[in-house]
Amino acid sequence: MAQFRTDLRDIYFNLFEVLKIQDHSALGENDLKEIITEYNKFIANEVYPTRTIGDHEGVHLKDGVVTTPKCFRDPHKKFYENGWYTLGYSEDVGGMPAPHSVSFACQSISNSANVAWSMYYGLTKGAMDVILAVGSEEQRSLFVPKMMTGEWGGTMCLTEPGAGSDVGAATTTATPNGDGTFKIKGVKIFISSGDNDLYDNIVHLVLAKTPGAPQGTKGLSLFIVPKLKIDKQGNSLAANDVRCTKIEEKMGIHGQATCELTFGANGNCEGVLIGKEFEGMQNMFIMMNHARLLCGIQGESQANLALQLSEQYVNERVQFGKEIAHHPDVKRMMLKMRAMSRGMRSLVLYTGDLFDQMHHGNAEVENEIAFLTPICKSFCSDEGFQVAVDAIQVHGGYGFCSEYGIEQFARDTKIATIYEGTNGIQAIDFTMRKVLKDNAKTLLAVGAKIQKTLAMPEAQEFKNECEYIAKNLQKTQELLTNFADHMKKQNTDAVLTHATSFLNFVGNLIVSWRLLASAIEAKKKMASGANSEETLYYQSKIVDFKIFVQHYLTRNASLAQQVLNFDNDLSHLKV
Repeated sequence: MAQFRTDLRDIYFNLFEVLKIQDHSALGENDLKEIITEYNKFIANEVYPTRTIGDHEGVHLKDGVVTTPKCFRDPHKKFYENGWYTLGYSEDVGGMPAPHSVSFACQSISNSANVAWSMYYGLTKGAMDVILAVGSEEQRSLFVPKMMTGEWGGTMCLTEPGAGSDVGAATTTATPNGDGTFKIKGVKIFISSGDNDLYDNIVHLVLAKTPGAPQGTKGLSLFIVPKLKIDKQGNSLAANDVRCTKIEEKMGIHGQATCELTFGANGNCEGVLIGKEFEGMQNMFIMMNHARLLCGIQGESQANLALQLSEQYVNERVQFGKEIAHHPDVKRMMLKMRAMSRGMRSLVLYTGDLFDQMHHGNAEVENEIAFLTPICKSFCSDEGFQVAVDAIQVHGGYGFCSEYGIEQFARDTKIATIYEGTNGIQAIDFTMRKVLKDNAKTLLAVGAKIQKTLAMPEAQEFKNECEYIAKNLQKTQELLTNFADHMKKQNTDAVLTHATSFLNFVGNLIVSWRLLASAIEAKKKMASGANSEETLYYQSKIVDFKIFVQHYLTRNASLAQQVLNFDNDLSHLKV
């Protein structure tokens, strides 16, 4: 397995030169860099070595006990002991305050090293965030401290055998016991981190229906259902009739315990309501949006590590008397991979910075975060997978074999396009809710930001590329008009047919914009007298932008053609 490599220079460029997060952080640039540097060292030394071993060893269920790869346990324990789990949380709950963008960067580093390992603490963060947001004071004081220390883990339990993406069809029930607790009964499937030996107890957040609940998602309530019952002091007691009844055998993330969980098979499973009755779905969305952004980070992070390892390989592998990095087709692939991988990073860190702006009182960015979340999830997971496939191609036969660990990137990344709402569902949510529902108000606001960047004096040095971005902005309006016409005719299926194309169109446009902002900043730094080493890096940022526009933004021409100039009614076609 090749040596772990993180492009810290590019992370720092995005955070401190483009986004300038130090200007609205209580910590200075050097302190923030030190956090990321030390985090990267920990992940490189402790987590990355578990990547292929954990993949080979997998997860096992025997006599009702789930065991994770042995190599996961020591870094998991040290991760909590070193306080890395607490990064980004307030001191009020025992956290280590840091900007969201820094937290996103660190999550990217750990997910690049080992997605399966990172998901255990990632799901715990998501469950804990729900408890912090909507839990009672008693629930927060009972569950959060032990989740912060790593004694207890967390999951979200939505999917059922007969209700996959159709969450409202769930049949899990919650019957009042008369003492404030509920008797939980049902089966949930595809539960990430559903059972494992890394935590002493696991806090499940379970969607279920109370007696007489309305049909569909409106009837769902959310319940805290620990694996082990606990007393009011937080001590774990007897088993809570929550059993793992199956471990899924999967294409990738073999070290992740993806479980079928059976609640209340013996009629002895208890849970407590979190939030209000029938508000389960909106409360669970706190965790789901966290998880969707994490999916985007998974795609971005896997792409960036695959890129780093590919760069190392092509500069060492000799064919026909020279390193293959000098062969035009390989160079083309590598430049495309770099432009896309860095473009995804710029999108993810920009989104993280929006959270920080909102935290500091800029309420206007809340809609932009909601707007970008399905793009981060769908665009980055799709493109991250494609970069992983390209990395296999660059490595040739060695990439197809397991020796270099490259094929694992494709296997581990593909799931991010499927879980937490398939990318098709993300596209529907984006098109119908985030764009058409508010008459494209947020999209137009983002478009105004793009136009502002295009109007900067430094942007004029990229005349052809900027003109093409401007044309894409104009084409966006044509697409919106087309969708509006279909909606007036109540031809919703015509819009839904092209939702994925529309999301990808906007994704290409926004990443082009973020890379333009990077290219402008790089141009400024070179003009101010950067040294030769820095100049090489800044030149690469300009190349990233140009390559992305040439090879990726140009895809928008065909995407627009699909929507505007061909038959939109597929209802008469047989599959």
